[in-house]
Parts: sequence; structure tokens; C-alpha cells
Amino acid sequence: MSERLDERTEAWPLRPWIMAGICAAAGLLFHFLIDHPWTGGVPVWKQAAATFVVFATVSFVLTVERLRLPWTVGFAVGWGLVLALIGWFTARYNYDATIFEWPYLSGVFAVLLAAPLFQTVRDEGAWGFPYRTLHSHAWTDAVIGAAALFFVGVVFLLAWLIAGLFNLIGIEAIRELLQKEWFGWMLAGFAFGSAVGLLRERDKLVATLQRLVMVVFSVLAPVLAVSLAAFLASIPFTGLSKFWDSWVPATPTLLAAGAGAILLANAVIGDGREERSSSKLLRWSALVLVAVVLPLAALAALSMQIRIAEYGWTPERIWGVVAVLVAIAYGLAAWWSIWRGRLDFDDPLRPLQVKMAIGLCGVALLLALPILDFGWISARSQIARLESGKIAPDKFDWTAMAFDFGPAGRERLKRIAASGSADRRDLARAALDARDRYRLREATAEQTLDQRVRLLSADIKMTPALRDFLTTWQGCGDEACVLMRIDQQRLLLLTPKGRGENRTVTASVVDLQKVEDRANGKSSAYIEVTGEETPPVKGVDLSRATVEIRPVQKRQAFIDGKPVGEPFR
Repeated sequence: MSERLDERTEAWPLRPWIMAGICAAAGLLFHFLIDHPWTGGVPVWKQAAATFVVFATVSFVLTVERLRLPWTVGFAVGWGLVLALIGWFTARYNYDATIFEWPYLSGVFAVLLAAPLFQTVRDEGAWGFPYRTLHSHAWTDAVIGAAALFFVGVVFLLAWLIAGLFNLIGIEAIRELLQKEWFGWMLAGFAFGSAVGLLRERDKLVATLQRLVMVVFSVLAPVLAVSLAAFLASIPFTGLSKFWDSWVPATPTLLAAGAGAILLANAVIGDGREERSSSKLLRWSALVLVAVVLPLAALAALSMQIRIAEYGWTPERIWGVVAVLVAIAYGLAAWWSIWRGRLDFDDPLRPLQVKMAIGLCGVALLLALPILDFGWISARSQIARLESGKIAPDKFDWTAMAFDFGPAGRERLKRIAASGSADRRDLARAALDARDRYRLREATAEQTLDQRVRLLSADIKMTPALRDFLTTWQGCGDEACVLMRIDQQRLLLLTPKGRGENRTVTASVVDLQKVEDRANGKSSAYIEVTGEETPPVKGVDLSRATVEIRPVQKRQAFIDGKPVGEPFR
């Protein structure tokens, strides 16, 4: 009996070996492209070439069938070239070259969406997207990809177990081989390719596994539906003030909740009317899940608007706005589907989901290409805030201008360094001269230290060693802080931590001799400061607060004249 789910696709017994060989060769080639000495990074052209190898290989292995094989080769090579070009531009965009920027990730997202779309077109032999086929390919690709990655982990565990066994009898060749990076990448590729090949040849088993995953997700649907409904229903009573001050980032959390709702709802409604769950509880849960996407997106939009109004545009916030708009579009489509179909909302929603998937793939690809310069928009917004006085030069994000906003950010820095006010010129030059973010933060913290440190003891001398310590994360960092003398050898350092209602003040005792020893290289790079266990003080403005040191009497237990435990009041 055939183990293939689609009878139109012929059995391919050699597929696991072919896929394993292709992926092993790709892993070896990938290693040689990214291999570099610790003192230098990977050249941009090698990053782009490695991108081509990875995505061309993975796209081919995950989507290939003997049916219309040249189409798959063209799809894999085409997307590999597109992502390589996107990676080449992305890595050259910012001063500290790295390929993992938002446009590159958008391109990766585009190819993930494009894979099931292509598979559907290939199976149909024409431009058409039957929902059942498209939905099945999307879930199958996800299940096979996850299972193959899990198999890679199992292979490495087994390999190290075998190496350990042979190491017990003095044979270390296997362990030494596993420690070679080139072998590790080749073994990972071999394991991934063989797993994908085996699963593709037994996709009836994969279909069973897929249904199991969907059953598990559908069982979780009522839990998430009730939780999200309760969350939204609580907002009129709790308000949004605590919402914005929470340590949890609002916009990503809301968008993640919306994405989870869409995922679980699709697990309930299945490929079609006959595939959806017959349970009224699950179907009502799915309806609630798609219905809450729009209010969650609206809250995310409000959160994003507040952040932009307060802090201006950055590339991350622009990408956040794009994600919010996508969520709003889906939410509107879901509400329209509910209005049209009531409990049978999935019938009108399915064709809309196909159209949105095609549109989202195109938008993701468009935004990944070097057409819209988010860095230019962000640099213009941040400079406008600086020039209008909304933010002081010592609070301005010079690091982002130098390293996150691309050529536009550095061009703005050059203008400020040439013709800005004296305080801005120094900070702009420091940003242009810095070789990395860490050195720039130190330089900026050093230049603005005098404006941020409040000295409550007139005899405190800001020696170079003390200044250097205060610019570290153990000292003031880039925050405002307070220094006052305890005695000849020690200072009390008060530093704010956190933000909003959760903002606190911690007290530390700094030993001046240790500070000098650190500066002279006589001690480790870090200084052990005492007093971090001091209960934090909430809601204090250190720039105006009255600070004093009072004697506090404490008691402690003694056994045979020796102290036991910590002192207590």
C-alpha cells in the first residue's frame, strides 16, 4: 500500500538519501562561508552567499516533489537569490555590519509564506489556491520542519552518546570529530535532509501527526478564548494606566496574543466545513478567538501611538506599525465573516485568509527590498525631537543614530558635528568615532556624567577612577544618580532602576580604594558593592529628594560570643 497521501505524487524511495546528501553538502559549504577568525567578522559577500545556500537548500528540500521538478528548482534558486540580495544590502546598511536586521527577517517571513503558496500552484499546475490544499501544505510544512529539527537534536545526542562510550575505552576519534565545526554543520544538514525525505515519503503518517497537533491546539482554544475575553472585559474596570507601566512590552504581547488566537482558531475550523470540529464549545471558542483579534490590534495600535508620540519613530516602531496594520486587517476580515456567517463564520473567512496570505507575502517581500528607508524616516523624526527641545542632548539616543538608522543617521550626525551647538557637537563626534555600541555608550555616559550626578557632599573628588566606575552598569550607567560621603573611605550611591510606577531607587556602598585598585588594574574588572539588598524606595525624584544618613540600631544572635546570621532590628 502506498504511504503517499496525494496519489498524484509518485513514490521516491531514494528521496531521503538524496535530500540528506544535498543538505550535508550545503552544511559543509555553509561552514566554509561563515568560518572566520575571532578577531574579524564575516565579509558581507560571504554572509549573502551563506544566505543563498541556506534558503535555496531548505526551500528545495521542504517543497520538492517529482511532479514539476523544474518548478521547485526555480522556486528554490529564485528565493535563495532574493534573500541573498536582501541580506547583502541589509549587512551593508548599518555601520556595524550584521545581516540580522528587520528587512532580512521580513524576507525570511515572505519565503515561509511563499512555500505553501508555491506548493499549491505546483500541485494544481495553474494559478489557483484551493483552501484545502493550501491549508494542508502550510500545516504539513510546519510539522515536517519542526519534526526534522527535533530529529537533528536527537542525532546529536546519539552521536555524543556514542562518542562517550568509545571515549571510555580510550578511542577519542569520534569525540574529536564532533568537536570540528565543519563536521557538526555537515551532520546537522545530513540529519535534517534525511528526516524531511523520510517524512515526505510517509506523508500519510505526517497527516496523522498534523491532525494530532490540530486536535491539541483545538483543545487549547477554549482556554485562550476565555482568557482573552476576560482580559478585554476587565479593561473598563482596571483602566490602562497600569497597562502602560507594566514590565511586559505591550505591543508585542498583544500582537502575540492575536497571532495565537488566529492559530488556534484555524486548528478548530480545519480545512473545510467537513473538517471543522463538531463541538459547539470549540466552534464558539474559535468565533471568540477571531473576534478578539480586532480589539487586541486596536489596543496594540494605541500602545504604539503612545510610544511614537513620546519617543518618536524608530525602525522597530515602523515595523511594529506594519504588524499592527496586518492584525487590524485580519480583525476586520474576521468581523465581516462573523457578520456574514454567524457561527459558520469560517466559510466566508477561508477565502479571505487565502487572499490575505498572498497579500502579506507580497508586502513582506516589498518591505524587505531596499525601497523604503525606515532609517531615514527614523533619523528625521529623532532629530526633529532634538531640535524642538523635546529631548535633551544628554538623553538623546546617539547610539541609534550611529548604528541603527543606516546612512541617513550617520549623515545627520555629520551635520551636527559640523554645525551643531557645542554640547551636541561633542556627542555627535563621539558617536561617529565609536567603533561599536559599547564604546559609544561609555563615551556618551562619560560626557554627560557631570549633568547626571548629584553630589551631596562637597568634599567628594570626581577622580578619573571614580568617573570611570560611575559610567559602568555598577555605577550610574546612563541614569541620574546621587553620591554622598559615608566616611573617608566609602560613598553612598543612590541609583534609579526600572520605569513608571515600578521605578525604584537602590542604595549601594562604594569602597573608594576598590575603585582606585580597579582603575590601576590591581583588582578584577567588577567591583563588589554592598547594600544592593536594601529595600527599594518607590516614587522618588533623586534630583530634588532630601537624602540623609541616619544611625540605625540593630540586634544580632550570638553563640559563645560569635555572631550567627544577619543583623535584625
